[in-house]
Formats: sequence, C-alpha cells, structure tokens
Amino acid sequence: MSFAAVPSRWSDVWLAATARGISSCGNFLVTSALTLALQSAGAGGLAVSGLLLAATLPLVVLAPLTGRLADRVDSRVLLIATGAGQGATCLALAYAQAPALVIALVALLATGLAVSQPVISALVPVMVRTEDLPRAGALNQTAGTLGALAGPALAGLLVGQFGTRVPLLLGALSYLSLVVAGLLVRTRRGGRRATAATATAVAPPWRFRRDPLLTVMVGSVAAVIGAVGAVNVIEVFFIRETLGSSATVYGLVTGSWTLGIVLGAWLFARVARRLADDGALLGAGLVLLGGCGLAVLVSAAVPSAWLLVPIWLLGGVGNGGDNVFNNLLLARRVPEAARGRAFAVFGAAAQGAAMGGYLVGGLLLEVAGPRMLVAGCGVAGLLVVAALAWPVRRAVRAERAAAAMASPAAAAVTAGAA
Repeated sequence: MSFAAVPSRWSDVWLAATARGISSCGNFLVTSALTLALQSAGAGGLAVSGLLLAATLPLVVLAPLTGRLADRVDSRVLLIATGAGQGATCLALAYAQAPALVIALVALLATGLAVSQPVISALVPVMVRTEDLPRAGALNQTAGTLGALAGPALAGLLVGQFGTRVPLLLGALSYLSLVVAGLLVRTRRGGRRATAATATAVAPPWRFRRDPLLTVMVGSVAAVIGAVGAVNVIEVFFIRETLGSSATVYGLVTGSWTLGIVLGAWLFARVARRLADDGALLGAGLVLLGGCGLAVLVSAAVPSAWLLVPIWLLGGVGNGGDNVFNNLLLARRVPEAARGRAFAVFGAAAQGAAMGGYLVGGLLLEVAGPRMLVAGCGVAGLLVVAALAWPVRRAVRAERAAAAMASPAAAAVTAGAA
C-alpha cells in the first residue's frame, strides 16, 4: 500500500503533528469562543446548532473535491495556501459584527479545514514505514487532540476576561503553523507525483464500496456519531445551566474527553501494532464505540460538573483508541494514490453525522431539559452499537473467508513460478 521504503522521517512527522496541533487549537478556540458568546448573549439551542452547522457543512459538501485536491495537487502548495487563507479569514472574523457575515466566515474557515485535514492525514503514511505507522498516527492524533483540548480551555479563560476578539485574533495566528509546515516538511504528495502515478497505473480506480470492511467501518462510526452527536450542542447548557458552572469550568470539563483521546491514542497504538488482522481492528473499534456511548449515559446522572471529568476521560480513551484503529485500517487498505479521497470521505461521513446531531440537539432543547437529553443520547449510542454488531460480524467473516481463499491461490502461483 506504498508506505515509506526508506527510514521513517520523524522530523516530518513532528512538523506535521505540530502544525495540526496548533491549527486544531485555533479551530476549537474560535468555535468555543463563539459558542460561549452566543450562550452568554441569551441565544438558544438553535443558534448554537446553527453555528456548529456552519463550521461542519463544508467538510461534508466539499469532501469529493477536497479529497481529489489532496491527491492531485502538491501538498506543499495546499498547506501554504490553506494556512494563509484561514489566517486572513479568522482576522476578518475578529472584527465582523453582522451575524450573517460571522456565519459566512465560519463556513469559510471550515472550507480550509476540509482541505488541510486530508492533506495531512494522507501525508503521514508516506513519511514512515509500515511498522512505524501506529506510532506516527498516534503522534499526529495526539497533537490534534491536544489542540482540541487547549482550544476550549483557552476560550473559557479568554472570553471571560477579554471577550471574543482576543481569542479570534489568536486563532488567526494559529493557522500560520500550516504555512510553516508547508515550507519545512520534506515529504510531499500530489502534483507531478500524482500525474506520474496516474500514467503508470493499470488497476481500476479505487472505490470505497469495493471494500466491505471499510464500508462497515465508516458506517459504524457515522451511525454512533449521529446517535450521540447532539451532546455537542446540549453540553454547554447542561454544564452551565443545569449544573450551574462557569465558562472556565465548561472549558476544563469538556477538555477532559479530549485528554482521554490523547491517552487512548497512545494506549491503543501499542495494541494496534499487534493486530495484523483487519477484522479484529474493526471489532475492537466497535467495542470502544460502545464504551463512548456508555460514558455519555452515565454522565447524565452526575450532580456536579466536576464528576463529569473522570467519566468523560474514560469515554475519551475509547474514542482515541477507535480513531487509531480507523486510521490504521484506512492506511493499510487504501492505495497511496487514493488516500486523500479516502480520508476526506471518512471525515465527511463523520462530520455529516455530527451535523445531524447538531440539528437534532438544537430542536430537542426547545422541548426537553438538558439532563434528559444527555441520557437519551447515551441510550441511543448503545442501541446503535448493538444494532451494528451483526453487520460488523458479517463483514469480518467475509474478509477472513476471502483471505482463506486467496492464500491457497497465492501459494499455487508461488509454486508455479518456482
């Protein structure tokens, strides 16, 4: 599947991970600051869900285009152009006043994210050898997760002290990290490399639907996110109003799930190196998704926001492990020339499911209390995981049957050649 044939370029991995971490911090800093500003101004759940939809819709709608861009255009050009464009957009957002203009600029920021995500995700497998991929993937995910951890916490602190303009200006600076990475990372994809690969290719174009294991994996992740995604809208009202906590506490508590993702990434990266069976990776990922749903359900019973910290920490560990397994499955099973599209499609499925959760969460907050809705999200997540057990099992059986049939054929070909 075309991993690095030379020794792994860890300097490139660190540069890409650092850029992803800083820009991720900027993304979450901007989104969290605007969410807190809306809630403090007395806006309801529909306003918050509208903001989150604007920050998500481009990742879904533009996935076919941005995935092809990531595979066909020089990764250096894309990173530099995206980072500069996002920085300028966020700078304009810091001084925007009209609500319609704010929504439009948030959507434009998300457009840049729709480009940079598949570019970086597809670059990492090219930087390292096969055996180093779980560690490199965990490092890349950890950087992004630490950025997501720092963003809401910084937003809670800065919005309370300075309002929204200061965090938005810091967000604009954070996107310059993508420009620096584009200039310094030696590993590159796309451009002339993509043209040469296309000219020498003899196999038919790769398609997701031709791989049942990946199809079930993407569907499982999207289904669980869709079931529990409303929590992302509900949590600010649950923590601040139902549990009576401050904006700072909100940032710290929501960061506990993100910290769990970091711990889970490194814990399960070691497990992933020992799992050569792709079916085992898929089954283990479904179990971890069930743990995430259980954590959401248990969190609905807490009397204090601080008790959410250990519960969401454990939920984040399962989330981080599932992310490692999913990224490893994609890197193993997708040809190098199509990885940009694959990561874009996977991201679009997850973000599209999250959009459905945002919309449902905003609507349900108009008719029910936050605590009841959090419990409902947890129950929905567990029911979806239970329903997915059979499709996952069937896909794993089909994969192993195909491998068993291919092994004798491969042995016969080898014997004939000898």
